[in-house]
Amino acid sequence: MTTQNTEQLYKDNVLGNYGLPPITFTRGRGVRVWDDEDKEYIDFCSGIAVLTLGHSHPRLVFAIQSQAESLIHVSNLYRNENQAKLAAKLNELAGGGGKVFFCNSGAEANEALIKLSRLYGKSKSGEEAKQYKVLVAENAFHGRTFGGMSATPQEKIQGGFRPLVAGFEAAPLNDLEAFAAKVDDSTSAIFVETIQGEGGINPTSIEFLQGLRKLCDEKGILLLIDEVQCGAGRSGTFFAFEKAGIRPDAIGMAKGLGGGVPIGAVWIDDKHAGLFGPGSHGTTFGGTPLICAAALETISVLEDEKLLANVTENGAYFLEKLEELKATYPDYILDVRGEGYMLGIQIAELPLEMVVKFREAGLVIPPAGGNVLRFLPPLIATKADIDAALEIANQVISSRVAELAAAV
Repeated sequence: MTTQNTEQLYKDNVLGNYGLPPITFTRGRGVRVWDDEDKEYIDFCSGIAVLTLGHSHPRLVFAIQSQAESLIHVSNLYRNENQAKLAAKLNELAGGGGKVFFCNSGAEANEALIKLSRLYGKSKSGEEAKQYKVLVAENAFHGRTFGGMSATPQEKIQGGFRPLVAGFEAAPLNDLEAFAAKVDDSTSAIFVETIQGEGGINPTSIEFLQGLRKLCDEKGILLLIDEVQCGAGRSGTFFAFEKAGIRPDAIGMAKGLGGGVPIGAVWIDDKHAGLFGPGSHGTTFGGTPLICAAALETISVLEDEKLLANVTENGAYFLEKLEELKATYPDYILDVRGEGYMLGIQIAELPLEMVVKFREAGLVIPPAGGNVLRFLPPLIATKADIDAALEIANQVISSRVAELAAAV
């Protein structure tokens, strides 16, 4: 099928909520992807932090093929071995002493966390409407369901959909005093991303996370952590909050957990897991044999190929080189931030035009809020891959700076 035919099919049949996609990708391998005109790109978008092992990792492909030959789907009315194994592995990675619920996306995982906060508030107050407030961070992004939108204090997400779900209040990220000031008798939980992704690559500080844990303990409320984008090894540890040495009451996961297949998961400490009784929550497709086989293999490769060490070492190198790029173009690159393979540069203009220029030069990256360009390499990316991406970035930014200077 030609590019023109595919584009027309999109125009005629696909809902326009994303706008018209600019190109058609047809195959990928490792950190590279090709379009239908066989142009090669370095993929530092990773399906927005999904492709943990890059494109078509042989072990992941084999795991999916093998499982598809035996059993693809069964209802959650029945057991399947892969779900049990994956739950046990995630419980181990979270520190044990918890239970896991499987769903299909980050939005669904976060919705389950919001439902947990309501169940917890009711268990404490004895009334469904008395203790339900959830504190979130400014610039947060927790999904596009009604609960997720309501927990996302951004007009571009909430606009057009009011009235939203009641009970959410926002405070500035990393401002412990501001969060503490908003806790009252109606509060049931504090809900934050360890590293804000869509909001502009904004990491939480160790002191802030530790302070939130202490605050929640003192006030008897839940600490809910959204690791949908920053989890599954992207920060250099499996969970990004590990840097603070804390234990949340519940964790939302998705994106990179399955290496490319749709999966979401929630880990809940045993102290609160019993709040979800039979029939209180559910999903048709969560935790199927096929999806859990993919996630198990993704985690296995992550461990066998020592990808966390790769992310830690080369992520620090990448951050250092981006800082050097900022020093070269200080009036254009305003800030560099992030951890591991979740990095961003804040630029002195809206990012969408630059995303196009990067893609045309052969580097695929996504934008984020706050005029930020995101770099989300697959966790298999090497120093050589980073250098190749940096060369393109330098060329594109240099050209853009020259354009802007000439226009003055």
